Amino acid sequence: MEKNIESQGSERDPVQGEGDYESARRYDRDVKRYVKTADVERAAREAEPRSEEEAEDLEAAEDVGRSRGKGETAPPD
Repeated sequence: MEKNIESQGSERDPVQGEGDYESARRYDRDVKRYVKTADVERAAREAEPRSEEEAEDLEAAEDVGRSRGKGETAPPD
């Protein structure tokens, strides 16, 4: 059964899924608005680790993320 592309998404930009142009436009608009209006310094301070243990956990998670290449999976728990 062939999908009717016109029935997906808005009439202006019918492409949906990974090519969802409307969502990309909304995201770009919202990011620009955030950058113009947000207190970025405050947000950065609030995002800092609250303890040495949390800092170590974050660093370990970053190490795991950096160690994986495209297509690799996480080791089993």
